[in-house]
Amino acid sequence: MSASTIRKAKKLVADGNVVKIDDDLYQVKSSSDPTKSYMVTSDSCDCLGFKNFYKFHHGKGLKANCSHLEAVRIFLK
Repeated sequence: MSASTIRKAKKLVADGNVVKIDDDLYQVKSSSDPTKSYMVTSDSCDCLGFKNFYKFHHGKGLKANCSHLEAVRIFLK
């Protein structure tokens, strides 16, 4: 995971942009567009970065991730 992803995730949490909706459902605001937010579970996010992860990284043994998903992980710590 890139340092940029972690930095964005920490800022999302610090700014109060992660809201628990249900047991395994969170709403996380976009770091670049304040009018957007994404629905995140413990292992998926509906943002384009998450959806396109494998297309850009071609597998490479990496598990899909994004700043929104990482923000939820930090929020839960």
